[in-house]
Amino acid sequence: MNSASSAAPLSLAEAIETAFANNPDLEQAKWRIEQARAMRAMAEAAFWPQLTAYTEYMQGDAPSAYLFKTIDQRMLPPDIDFNNPGWFENFESGIRGRMNLFNGFQDYSATMMARSDIDISRGQRAQVVNNLTAEVISTFYNVLSARDFIRIAETSVDTVAEQYRITQVHYEGGAAYKADLLSLEVRQAEAHEQLVASRNRLQLARAALANLMGLDPAAWIEQGAVLAENTGQPPTIPDHYDAGIILALAHRPELLQARQQVIKSHIGMTAAKGTYLPRLDLVAAYYLADPNLEYNLDRENWTAALVLNWDIFTGFSRSARVNQAQAVFRQMLAADRSAILQVKHDVKTSYLKRQEAEARSMVAMRSVESAEESFRLIKELYRGGAVPITRYLEAELDRNRARMRSTTAFYDRIRADAEVARALGLWALERSSPQE
Repeated sequence: MNSASSAAPLSLAEAIETAFANNPDLEQAKWRIEQARAMRAMAEAAFWPQLTAYTEYMQGDAPSAYLFKTIDQRMLPPDIDFNNPGWFENFESGIRGRMNLFNGFQDYSATMMARSDIDISRGQRAQVVNNLTAEVISTFYNVLSARDFIRIAETSVDTVAEQYRITQVHYEGGAAYKADLLSLEVRQAEAHEQLVASRNRLQLARAALANLMGLDPAAWIEQGAVLAENTGQPPTIPDHYDAGIILALAHRPELLQARQQVIKSHIGMTAAKGTYLPRLDLVAAYYLADPNLEYNLDRENWTAALVLNWDIFTGFSRSARVNQAQAVFRQMLAADRSAILQVKHDVKTSYLKRQEAEARSMVAMRSVESAEESFRLIKELYRGGAVPITRYLEAELDRNRARMRSTTAFYDRIRADAEVARALGLWALERSSPQE
């Protein structure tokens, strides 16, 4: 799905799929994987022979070159003066080949490091998926929350407006004070201000969601940007931190990346130590030579050789490379420990916030019931003249605030579950694919 349709309300699942299809951060992660795969192919190329086709033209009067080239041509004169053979020219065409047989395990190490880079890139993509899913869910419910705030604010505006109408009738009949009308006018202004703020909050939340989905905010909002009422179900979440941290240590993308970095740096040490070992190559050539470019297969030439190179002294560069690789390895070990501590803190924080959201939701539901009943009683008393207008306005404001707190707590509870799932790495686990 590449765009959100205004024909039907957008569900949470559709919002997530749209984000996966369009979000540029996820697109970048995808191409980082492709780059890593290309680097692996380049590393694996070292295990294949290298073939080069060539043609060269040479001329000169060097005795050694004259001798070798004319012999390769099978045209060495029988009466040649080797000290002064004279001028010669030669065309030579052929194929040269080289294949490394041993390189101190460096080619193998480079291949394994490239494979680790693929796993690291996959971990980076999984991290983007994990965070992006949680952000879309949180922002999706921010939109729903803002929409509910508008309904609450509209109800408040209507309630105050109706009470103003009734009080104005009473005032004109001499049964209400001018101060009551003025107090209601102030409350009307406050209610309208709250309505405007709620509508602005809705637009901001819609724009944030469109940005996460990779859509143009103005165009999407103009199309309608209507969200469905249904709520998605998060993955099964362990009830307690002790069980949750086990999942997080196994599945959190950041930890998987850190472990692959440790593996890669350890392989790097092997590669660095391999520079102390010799290099063995197989080299071969097949070629034809002729002064007039008139090649004949009866005069073909070929050579094959094993070449051993062993650096005896390189100015201490190899020891420096080993020291660097060891330092990188120790750095990655420290980074891995740091990642574990960060994940533990993240998981613990998410569970604490989840508990807080649960408690706040329960309190908010009870406070709404209490505020509704209190407002009903105060309204009756105000109409009977038993309480002043200020008490009525306080009750109406308390009811309005209780409704908003309840709405906020309801969506906070859902977002808290999504945040715990993110802290455990479960969103990435749900979206894992062997093709990625």
